[in-house]
Amino acid sequence: MAKNLVIVESPAKVKTIKKFLGNNYQVMASNGHVRDLPKSRLGIDIEHEYEPKYITIRGKGEILANLRKEVKKAEKVYLATDPDREGEAISWHLSKALKLDEYEDKKVSRISFNEITQNAVKASLKEARNIDMDLVDAQQARRIMDRMVGYSISPLLWAKVKRGLSAGRVQSVALRLICDREEEINAFIPEEYWTLEANLEVRGTKKPLLTKYTGDIPNEEALKVILKDIEKKTFFVEDLKIGERTKKAPIPFITSTLQQEASKVLNFSTQKTMRIAQQLYEGIEIEGNGIIGLITYIRTDSTRISDEAVKAANEFISSEYGEQYVTTKKNEQKSNGKIQDAHEAIRPSNITLTPTLIKESLSRDLFRLYQLIWRRFVASQMKPAIYDTIGTKLKVDKHFFSASASQVRFDGFLSVYQEGEQKKESTQILSYLQKGMELNALSLDFAQHFTQAPPHYTEASLVKALEEEGIGRPSTYAPTITTILARRYITKENKNLYVTELGEVVNHIMTQAFPTIVDVTFTANLETLLDQVGEGKIHWKTIISNFYPDLNEAVKKAEEELETVKIEDEVSEEICEFCGKNMVIKYGPHGKFLACPGFPECKNTKPYFEKIGIPCPLCGEEIVLKKTKKGRKYFGCEKNPECEFMSWQKPAKDSCPQCGKYMTEKGNQYVCSDQSCGYREAIPKEEKQE
Repeated sequence: MAKNLVIVESPAKVKTIKKFLGNNYQVMASNGHVRDLPKSRLGIDIEHEYEPKYITIRGKGEILANLRKEVKKAEKVYLATDPDREGEAISWHLSKALKLDEYEDKKVSRISFNEITQNAVKASLKEARNIDMDLVDAQQARRIMDRMVGYSISPLLWAKVKRGLSAGRVQSVALRLICDREEEINAFIPEEYWTLEANLEVRGTKKPLLTKYTGDIPNEEALKVILKDIEKKTFFVEDLKIGERTKKAPIPFITSTLQQEASKVLNFSTQKTMRIAQQLYEGIEIEGNGIIGLITYIRTDSTRISDEAVKAANEFISSEYGEQYVTTKKNEQKSNGKIQDAHEAIRPSNITLTPTLIKESLSRDLFRLYQLIWRRFVASQMKPAIYDTIGTKLKVDKHFFSASASQVRFDGFLSVYQEGEQKKESTQILSYLQKGMELNALSLDFAQHFTQAPPHYTEASLVKALEEEGIGRPSTYAPTITTILARRYITKENKNLYVTELGEVVNHIMTQAFPTIVDVTFTANLETLLDQVGEGKIHWKTIISNFYPDLNEAVKKAEEELETVKIEDEVSEEICEFCGKNMVIKYGPHGKFLACPGFPECKNTKPYFEKIGIPCPLCGEEIVLKKTKKGRKYFGCEKNPECEFMSWQKPAKDSCPQCGKYMTEKGNQYVCSDQSCGYREAIPKEEKQE
């Protein structure tokens, strides 16, 4: 009979850990959390120092009953939940639910391991410790504040907008970031600029040398002046610099950078990346080796690597690539206040298990993500790449052109890992140049351009923004994005994230009534305070007691002052063609739509197009506000598909006085839709107020 009981979170780990520990150990899973705040009420005693009232999660009774039986049999109990705040809290909840503190004859310990390997699991038994209550309290504080925000503000959204909506401490800030970016894009007015290139004849070569004008060319008039100045004139090589450049190896993956790179390279959503990474961490059946945990723990913001892993990497790189590729310098990010250094970076558990070696045991997605992690880690422990560089500055009249190129001398980490597409350049043509040399232009090429609006957020760039702003932590990025997508506050098209009509309404209410909750700086400061609870510097209830009164006051004020957004069951002038009743405006997952009030007898529905009182610039019919299938707003002609007019920006009533084409609203200006025209005028205040 097993003398020791090990309790883990996930059933996927049970067989693997049991194999490592042998017959003296029984390994069982809690299947995540076993206790939580009740769903039916706030579950926090506001009157008595904000004490949480936990209950057993529905469906966990049988699991706990089986665990209690094994606890009675065991001499030692090891709580081996995940190595983070959440895992620490789950261990504490298990100890309470199983009443482990009542057993005087049993040794109860907390163990944690960063990777599911035999060495790591066995080593954790030697380092058994007590539950870290500072980490538990940090998780409790986060959970309670999230509950306070959700349960205080969500009912308000139900009353003012629509049932089923929700607000969240982190999700509301993420939504605001996306809405702010959308406003930035809509208000952006492109600025004209030109580029000028000169193809120069170089003696001794057949290929021309491409050089670029180094100054600003704001418009065509400025371009013409430059062209007139340099016409038929000689280019002089004024300066020539030959040197070298090093490109540092990338630092190992953390949660956020893994999500970003997997999105760019593999087109994975943050949720998919974390799901697949979890499988790689918990263990995969590898032919000839059994179940193996292939990577280290996946929720981390530390780039630190253990000495053992560095040594193993050095030995592998030396044998596979050569001693000259092994770096002697530590490659990790400098620590700042936002980084929690409890874990290592994300790396392979065993560097000798190359992606090629185990490819046949992995599904396509598992293989691609493992290969990305493996290559990034190996590259991080290699020497930088070294380039030979050459650059030249050329003068013609009073104007300057330049050209530069680089060539790889030593590939270093590039032999394993390359971020994005590598630009192939050659220093060959430039090597023919000498200082003072005169060159003639074979051709001059110029082009008109316009500055681009900031890009829409993607999941990858939103994760980067949340991380840079200090919003959330590694475990929250994917669930935050998943939540606001599921709530239909945002939609995703071709990787880009767009705000829906519903998202705009919710964000407007949150910024109007709860500016502090959606304030980026406030939320980031709160995250820092929660980290300090985990470090034992602040008592968790101090944060709660400072947070709740202000939130409660803001909710009461909003209940009194906030106008109800009337978006449900408004009677329209549209007649149902099946039963003759006036159709009503309802609010669905993507926004407003028309429905017959005779439901369920009559199930007729139609898209709802809001008329904006502006004629179509192509056919003169009405312009209406429409939505894509995923809920993104745009302006189109009501006669579509007969008329193909479409604009992401709201059209103006009047045409451009300069070229006659239609204009659109951009921030506080009307701007001609033809960028080459460039006409713009301020929107009168009285029109903007409408």
